[in-house]
Amino acid sequence: MPIRPLARSDLPIDTTSLARFLIGRVVLRRLPEGVVSGRIVETEAYVVGDAAGHAYRGMTPRNRALFLAPGHAYIYVAYGISNMLNVSSEIAGVGAGVLIRALEPLDGIAIMKDNRGITRPRDLARGPGRLTAALRIDRACDGLDLCQEGPFWLGSDDHASGEIGQSIRIGISKEADRLLRFYLRENPFVSGPKSLMA
Repeated sequence: MPIRPLARSDLPIDTTSLARFLIGRVVLRRLPEGVVSGRIVETEAYVVGDAAGHAYRGMTPRNRALFLAPGHAYIYVAYGISNMLNVSSEIAGVGAGVLIRALEPLDGIAIMKDNRGITRPRDLARGPGRLTAALRIDRACDGLDLCQEGPFWLGSDDHASGEIGQSIRIGISKEADRLLRFYLRENPFVSGPKSLMA
């Protein structure tokens, strides 16, 4: 089934709704070796006023992309080593976003294996740092419009996503008890401890 770019009008404005909506959608990345892609199977919402969110203290040069219209890439580096892919949400000028936590690899799996230096498909993009390494997404992609074809973008093939689970977010200390993580139940590419898969 062909994959069409998501239009901005397709995206829910509300951050939590966008985090649910993105489950089952596809991230596509154009590289010199070819196009690689993966289906989103896990997200986390970082809503308006969220103390765990990067927009909490207002706009800075580093987090400017979080304040763009919905559907732009916000890329930051965690722990000095791992790039994290987020999708801006809410209206322009309001800072919030959705972290993409895991992908199920679709196309360009051989390229992903080379990028990651591993061969096991399950581990190529199971986790936010792994997926950006697999798709070679870095800070140079910060601020890109994901609602049009380009270096990378969001798409839909109208694939039925299945049952979506919900849990607390992973690896944060502030507002850690909020049920803002969404994942595709029974999907082996979802990250995180099994205790959160209920």
